[in-house]
Amino acid sequence: MKIVFAGTPEFAAQAMRAIHAAGHEIVLALTQPDRRAGRGMHLQASPVKEFALEKNIPVLQPETLRRNNKDPEKQQQAEDAYRALINTNFDAMVVVAYGLILPQEILDITQQAPRFGSFNIHASLLPRWRGAAPIQRAIEAGDAKTGVCIMQMEAGLDTGDVVLTADLAIASDETSSSLHDRLAALGAGLIVDALSLLQDGKGLSRTPQPALGVTYAEKILKAEADLDWSLSAREIDARIRAFNPFPGAISNLNAETIKLWKSRLADEDAYSEAGPIGAVIGFSEDGVFVRCGDGVIEILEVQKPGGKKMNAKTCLQSVDAPEKLLCFQTKA
Repeated sequence: MKIVFAGTPEFAAQAMRAIHAAGHEIVLALTQPDRRAGRGMHLQASPVKEFALEKNIPVLQPETLRRNNKDPEKQQQAEDAYRALINTNFDAMVVVAYGLILPQEILDITQQAPRFGSFNIHASLLPRWRGAAPIQRAIEAGDAKTGVCIMQMEAGLDTGDVVLTADLAIASDETSSSLHDRLAALGAGLIVDALSLLQDGKGLSRTPQPALGVTYAEKILKAEADLDWSLSAREIDARIRAFNPFPGAISNLNAETIKLWKSRLADEDAYSEAGPIGAVIGFSEDGVFVRCGDGVIEILEVQKPGGKKMNAKTCLQSVDAPEKLLCFQTKA
């Protein structure tokens, strides 16, 4: 099949590589403009663009797909993308973490017979966690499982009919980084299955999303990283894992901002000391025990400003604290 692919990050590139490896021809790639990143703040191509260039796939990088934009340059970019789609011979469009909203007129092009329309790989079990950050929000909320849906796209925010789905359990030590990788592999395989069914003429059964159970995964903000130690140990552990790798959970420790990267719920028999909320009440073999609003959490990996990630016990034993009292506090 001839595919137009729209996506930007590594999650999308993995699906793109799987589609190509399955023998489908990607005839056009849409991705976000190059962004400045890294210590030198140099312009960097997205993973999708890098793969497209490697395979000599034409690439477009409009800042918007809305042709009614007031900025002449952006309007021209949108017009060029619109014309490119009209003039491209393709069977279906696959959209994965693209980062731009597809206007109805773009969706209309993909639905013109004999085309099959646009399909989105979404990293949740819809209608739960529609929106920008489904992986992080599932961990933060303490969900026991999540998955991937292949959705027939429409103009609403992740509201289209689901055509294929697969789920997986969220491990107790799962971070957004590890779950991202597992879901990326799951989604890549699932979109290949969907395209194979279309190619074989078997079609895809469309299941409308139920009205009940809708939740929205709002974009992760840096301000959310500041931990509130009055929450339960279970909630704090979930946030530390959800915010790994971005933005990284933070807290003040004796006037120094510390990033917390790895944690787990503490065994009730592993500590005996009392202490105020946020206090380090003991050391374990791998980390430190911290009192929460309800329960105790074991912090395993931390990072000082300008330093590298390190074992929490080693790091905190070197902190010079008045009367040896170590206490985490929210920055605010």
